[in-house]
Amino acid sequence: MIIVKNPEKKDWASICERPSVPQQNLQSLVNKVFAKVKTSGDKAVANYTKQFDKVVLSELRVPETEIQKAIETVSKDLKKAIQLAAGSIQKFHKAQTPQKIEVETASGVVCWQEARAIERIGIYIPGGTAPLFSTVLMLAIPAVIAGCNEIVLCTPPDKNGNINPAILYAANYVGVTSMYKVGGIQAIAAMAYGTATIPQVNKIFGPGNQYVTAAKQHASQLGVAIDMPAGPSELLVLADESANPAFVASDLLSQAEHGADSQVICVVTSEKLIAEIGEKIEQQIKVLPRKDIATQAINNSKFIFLHKDQDCINFINEYAPEHFIICSKKEDFYIQNIRNAGSVFIGNYTPESAGDYASGTNHTLPTNGYAKSYSGVNLDAFLKKITFQKITPKGIQNIGPSIELMAEAEGLQAHKNAVTLRLKNLEND
Repeated sequence: MIIVKNPEKKDWASICERPSVPQQNLQSLVNKVFAKVKTSGDKAVANYTKQFDKVVLSELRVPETEIQKAIETVSKDLKKAIQLAAGSIQKFHKAQTPQKIEVETASGVVCWQEARAIERIGIYIPGGTAPLFSTVLMLAIPAVIAGCNEIVLCTPPDKNGNINPAILYAANYVGVTSMYKVGGIQAIAAMAYGTATIPQVNKIFGPGNQYVTAAKQHASQLGVAIDMPAGPSELLVLADESANPAFVASDLLSQAEHGADSQVICVVTSEKLIAEIGEKIEQQIKVLPRKDIATQAINNSKFIFLHKDQDCINFINEYAPEHFIICSKKEDFYIQNIRNAGSVFIGNYTPESAGDYASGTNHTLPTNGYAKSYSGVNLDAFLKKITFQKITPKGIQNIGPSIELMAEAEGLQAHKNAVTLRLKNLEND
């Protein structure tokens, strides 16, 4: 890891820069795939699946027989673990259920707000090197709680045309309504436009590589909402002398193994921790199955040494981490002053991986500094808020003259007339 000691504030912005990912000219490819899917539907999806995933499928939808086989294939222990995690996620997200808000803003004028579920949700689950069945739980469970009518899942097949059984089991267990063997740009295009087989959705959720990210951004220009801008995973740990170096190293490596472009940052208030944590990283990384990936990420990551807690929290808020772990005797100070973070983990016995799987919070979080303006996925992400108002005759008499004056001042005579006609009607009565 790169070591930076007492950096000046003017250098913080450059230190906070995420690893640069080689950018390809994706837009022309995205435009091409979307255009083909729009005109040729399932045929285009199947052709691109053959081209990109190297597999020919007889059908895009996962058949019920395959789902049942997956249920039988997943071990009892893994099923229990998934069920425990699902229970925690359900409890936490159900507690977020919004209440109706009703206010009489003036005598005879009642306004209220109610939540309504987004009707059709699309969930994208990457294939790649790790079957992210945990992300199925994180996205489908709040969608079910919100009351979404359709929950559509797309995930790329392997070379044999199969989906990882744990993904299918998790999706079936939590109530996904339909599952499809399709990944990449073509999956996002299919959910954006709809095909004969794959339903059109109103909002698309889920992580993915740069192709999927570019496709989601394109879909958002077509009137289909997306969860948030996505990027490589990241973690920042704040550690003082009370931190356990082995624990800190394990947390840094847990994010580093996501991908070579992942970034981990360790902010320390004690210089000796740099050597202690670094030694534990070297020990632990040797036995990781994803050692090569983690090593690349660690080489691009940083130790930041700062003397003062106020400087530490200012730097952390500037960085705006996706995940933020606090291992400090002054944890209350950091809890009270953190402004920009996707999710916060407090104390030596709160690993980031708990949030990834089973504590109950959501692991779909803003990266690349977007925690300054975005929340992680929560129940609200699957809901719309609709406002209502009901005005009595007395109410329109109370606020009508003000509406007339404001409408006239803006030069909108028809707006004024809509009130004036009513007020004259009441005068005549």
